[in-house]
Amino acid sequence: MSKNIAESTFREVSLEKGFFVLKFQNNSDETEFFKRDIDNSYIQLHYCVKGNCKFHFNNNSYTFNVLDKHSIFLYNPQQNLPINLEILPKTSLVSVLISIEKFHTFFSKEASYIPFLSENNKNKKYYDNAEINPNVLFVLQQILTAQNQSSMRDLYIKGKTYELLSLHFDSGENTSEEYCPFLIDDREVLKIRKAKDIIISRMSEPPSLQDLANEVGLNLKKLKEGFKQIYGDTVYSFLFDYKMDHARKLLESNQYNVNEVGLHVGYSTSSHFIAAFKKKFGTTPKQYVMNLSQ
Repeated sequence: MSKNIAESTFREVSLEKGFFVLKFQNNSDETEFFKRDIDNSYIQLHYCVKGNCKFHFNNNSYTFNVLDKHSIFLYNPQQNLPINLEILPKTSLVSVLISIEKFHTFFSKEASYIPFLSENNKNKKYYDNAEINPNVLFVLQQILTAQNQSSMRDLYIKGKTYELLSLHFDSGENTSEEYCPFLIDDREVLKIRKAKDIIISRMSEPPSLQDLANEVGLNLKKLKEGFKQIYGDTVYSFLFDYKMDHARKLLESNQYNVNEVGLHVGYSTSSHFIAAFKKKFGTTPKQYVMNLSQ
């Protein structure tokens, strides 16, 4: 199945029974929306190759924000996780959906290396958020840009998807000690989501962790552990990445100079902002803007 809307493209490739790939490329200036029923027998891997996208669950009661070059891994045998997706402008996304039965046939010999396949964990729900490593990113780009004739293209994508899974689970992204069961309940999810919204809305002057915990009604330990489980990072590391990504978009708009962008994201001096931007993107804001016009 494929679909083109102006500068946006969507393609679904069925690889085998219980195993398929979705490709989204939103090159427009508008947010695209996608919904799809997925039952609780499926593992979901979503890779944001470029841009930003948002997954809404439980009737929008909480949201997973998937940032540029990050992936999320979802599995919940206790309830269905239908896809309710916002694909922001200039975003490319690859989703791999595979039934747990099919997944076991691929990795039965490697079960001891993949925590959620173990006997003790098989009925637990899991969530993971990780940065996409360069090897995985390269394969994702190949999947997105596959241009062969129809039958050969699907075969090519199938082969690349097998390679993708192999790299993903061999890379250690999902086998470290920080790969944790998603154990917090929905009430805590709402509070942690509120904490995320607060730090974003006050990015120029964020509250302390203790003040943030008090404001959302969680103890400090639950705030820190729950935030790391849901968003894959500490509160302030998440905020730093968000601020830098927001700064990058402001620079791309050509409506603000470097000093104005720095103030907007909470840096009182341009030198501190420039150092932070270079730490994140490996280039200064001025160089970044100059490269855009080349």
